[in-house]
Amino acid sequence: MSGFDDPGIYYSDSFGGDASVDEGQVRKSQLQKRFKEFLRQYRVGTDRTGFTFKYRDELKRHYNLGQYWVEVEMEDLASFDEDLADYLYKQPAEHLQLLEEAAKEVADEVTRPRPSGEETLQDIQVMLRSDANAANIRSLKSDQMSHLVKIPGIVIAATPVRAKATRITIQCRSCRNTISNIAVRPGLEGYALPRKCNTEQAGRPRCPLDPYFIMPDKCKCVDFQVLKLQESPDAVPHGEMPRHLQLYCDRYLCDKVVPGNRVTIMGIYSIKKSAQSKNKSRYSVGVGIRSAYIRVVGIQVDTEGSGHSFTGSVTPQEEEELRRLAAMPNIYETIAKSIAPSIYGSTDIKKAIACLLFGGSRKRLPDGLTRRGDINLLMLGDPGTAKSQLLKFVEKCSPIGVYTSGKGSSAAGLTASVIRDPASRNFFMEGGAMVLADGGVVCIDEFDKMREDDRVAIHEAMEQQTISIAKAGITTTLNSRCSVLAAANSVFGRWDETKGEENIDFMPTILSRFDMIFIVKDEHNEERDMTLAKHVMSLHVSALTQTQAVEGEIELNKLRKLISFCRTKCGPRLSAGAAEKLKNRYILMRSGTRQHEQESDRRSSIPITVRQLEAIVRIAESLAKMRLQPFATEADVEEALRLFHVSTLDAAMSGNLSGAEGFTTQEDQEMLSRIEKQLKRRFAIGSQVSEHSIVQDFMRQKYPEHAIYKVLQLMMRRGEIQHRMQRKVLYRIK
Repeated sequence: MSGFDDPGIYYSDSFGGDASVDEGQVRKSQLQKRFKEFLRQYRVGTDRTGFTFKYRDELKRHYNLGQYWVEVEMEDLASFDEDLADYLYKQPAEHLQLLEEAAKEVADEVTRPRPSGEETLQDIQVMLRSDANAANIRSLKSDQMSHLVKIPGIVIAATPVRAKATRITIQCRSCRNTISNIAVRPGLEGYALPRKCNTEQAGRPRCPLDPYFIMPDKCKCVDFQVLKLQESPDAVPHGEMPRHLQLYCDRYLCDKVVPGNRVTIMGIYSIKKSAQSKNKSRYSVGVGIRSAYIRVVGIQVDTEGSGHSFTGSVTPQEEEELRRLAAMPNIYETIAKSIAPSIYGSTDIKKAIACLLFGGSRKRLPDGLTRRGDINLLMLGDPGTAKSQLLKFVEKCSPIGVYTSGKGSSAAGLTASVIRDPASRNFFMEGGAMVLADGGVVCIDEFDKMREDDRVAIHEAMEQQTISIAKAGITTTLNSRCSVLAAANSVFGRWDETKGEENIDFMPTILSRFDMIFIVKDEHNEERDMTLAKHVMSLHVSALTQTQAVEGEIELNKLRKLISFCRTKCGPRLSAGAAEKLKNRYILMRSGTRQHEQESDRRSSIPITVRQLEAIVRIAESLAKMRLQPFATEADVEEALRLFHVSTLDAAMSGNLSGAEGFTTQEDQEMLSRIEKQLKRRFAIGSQVSEHSIVQDFMRQKYPEHAIYKVLQLMMRRGEIQHRMQRKVLYRIK
């Protein structure tokens, strides 16, 4: 009688029995029991303060809301039972299923009695999260296969949500025999239909090969979605392409992220059969080669677009240090000094860039419109004034930075492109540089070399901060809340003093979208050249020896932390006094430019509009944000106005933008034309005259020397006169 009370449960499987089923089954049911105990008994809090059963309550709450999922923290599981967590890390695929079964049983217990009509128990989805350090895509090798991994990155594409069968029913074509309830493994694995039909009835011919087909109306399905994850740009080594991974999400994980989000993924690193390629040529190497994908079991979205790329959050000690840093009285100067410390001078530009990195505060109005909080900055000017170096530095120190060059980027690459998915033949969308830099800075170099239609694509992204596309049946709007820092040369390569307005080759539409426009000139000034040369020499001499930061500067990593800390923690507003002051100054500014336009009879190519008023507000807010203050004071408005004056207003006011000598007035223009007329009277076409004598002659008539040289230069550029005999003699051609 000893064999009677055997605890093993025997059952017959239609695909041939398995002898060792009992031990595995027993171990599985024991593990499931442990998982169930964990969900039922895990509690937080102490006996004295009262404790709560974390997962029991969560299951009950979610189940009653009709959301059949629960999120389990790996740390809780490890503190409850180290082995369970280890099993779940090492063989997640089978143990996650046990955990879901256990969750289903616990949900069954805590929700009894259920109301009528809802007696059937729903499946529960378990999502995992963990505080472990994330790996990165490049470190996923074959030894991680079918383990639990945690990976950060950016979602760059998402397919629509489709359905996948979890249980299928198949039927034989010839003898109508059905096999029901076949479990299909989760993930991107398929299910191979059996080749032969096993029912043998007397007097009937054998069923042919491959007789089975799936009965769609008797299948149970779940939603699933495939995402494409790209490693975050700051993790890509120089000169390499960013790597991609396929992600498979199902049930409640679908539609949790949109392209452009930065996420951290918990998932099972699995393999799928690679699709049969049409060309069975040299690439189809072997049977065992599979492509990898990740079956997602938990997604954490890193704070909606505000850009948390420095890893992890700030520890309390660091926060205290950052707050102490922000409370320093001269923090604004310090930050301006720390921006690209190896570049000499251009203090105002550095201050403006500091404002751009911190940014103003974004406002949501009650009618649903938003006003942008990001500051855009354009640097126009001569070659060799370290514009691109500043751009490169900003890309490094902003929390999210994307650097593109104007010639090599198209409209689709900056905004968004629609791509046809090779597998499913339908279209999906991939975000470009401005979408990926959501919450950061886009640096565009060689802005003047961009094609006009590509530049227009940025208009919407710069002011409305969204990108709308309607292509190939996809009509949608993407977020691109980013600042634009652009650098451009003037039309003639160098800034030409005499041409005035013609130096700027941009439409007023794009210029008014920039909050600050700096005209950087390479002026010849002996003293300045001296210090600059010294500075450059010392850089080259002591490049390797000088490792520590100079006194009064913040080093790069701390600056990055400070920037992202201020951006997340602080959103200042203008105080009443500052607003009143700004209003009066704006009206003065408008009348000033209007007067200037009337005097010189021409529109200035940089308009002063309401956008510029908002620009000053944003600059003032960013100055308050550096000090972590809730309100921008009158002093902030003063400094913002000063920055605006030295940048945009100067550029708009300098009539023919003649720079150092200050030829702005009508009289100067007249004087130049008088000198030119006299010169042409002085010597006929084809004659020669010594330059020195001409200059002396005009100086006797009380004309200023630089004006005479200016006219000569002008005529030379037009090709009317030429230098001869070692530049001593002038020769008139036409």
